[in-house]
Amino acid sequence: MVRVGYLGPEGSFSHEAVSTLDDVQAIAYDSIGDLLSAVSDGNVEKGLVPLENAIEGTVSATIDGLVFDHELIIEHEIVIPIQLHLLARPGTKLGDVKKVISYVHALAQCRGYLNKLGMSTGQTMSTSQAASEVAASSEPIAAVGSAMAGKLFGLTSLATNIEDHPGNATRFVLVGRDAITSPTGHDRTSIVCFQDADRPGSLYAILGRFAARDINLTKLESRPTKRALGDYCFVMEFEGHVSDDAVSDLLTDLQAHLAPVKFLGSYPVTGDDAQSRREEVGEARKSASDWISSLKARVRH
Repeated sequence: MVRVGYLGPEGSFSHEAVSTLDDVQAIAYDSIGDLLSAVSDGNVEKGLVPLENAIEGTVSATIDGLVFDHELIIEHEIVIPIQLHLLARPGTKLGDVKKVISYVHALAQCRGYLNKLGMSTGQTMSTSQAASEVAASSEPIAAVGSAMAGKLFGLTSLATNIEDHPGNATRFVLVGRDAITSPTGHDRTSIVCFQDADRPGSLYAILGRFAARDINLTKLESRPTKRALGDYCFVMEFEGHVSDDAVSDLLTDLQAHLAPVKFLGSYPVTGDDAQSRREEVGEARKSASDWISSLKARVRH
């Protein structure tokens, strides 16, 4: 069985995500930094980390760890719906609660709800750690967490689905040390571009390379390089796989002429229509391949 680290303890949304994987031994870690270090050091083969939330955006601890601290490759992604609950010990009433604790992203996803109730907040390393601390405390505090965490730690839900916006979901990525996932026909590639100089048109020049090859850029985010104020790199996600001719040509062009590139991975896109999309792309490529083969067969030598 493959050892896969996740942000624990049991009952976290990361635990829920890792439970969707088959034939793995799930191992909990206290922080995203500890988890990524464990993968880099070989203490576990893979790590499952939260990358992006539909409400709060990129999880900075994950993306900064992948960009600056470790040489890891994204191999797979998992998207799960996030339903947040206000959890407390049995017998606690909503009006008794003066403080709510949870992971910073979970608190942010229900900021409006908590502000309306006038509750102060405190941060923990994960939603399940918050549930554990509430279960062990004698104070009238509550945790924001999952239904799984409530069940594991014997808590009751004072309120359910307290996130501020509907359709809340988190994208997790499975990272490893070396292997690049084979292409499926419907893939996503993630890279980081580092500017070698701050000059007008530098970002435009990078984006022009995508447009020239008809590559769909699905995400663009700037991150501080931590070297100096105002020094940024660009985290990019786009359709395609590194083994595709257009993508490999793009990366070669960027690396050679415009900006140093860090490759973060090529991996299958997930979602309700992912499989049908892969089939459509596969059929389109086969048709195009047959067409070009028929043209080559007509060439006179």
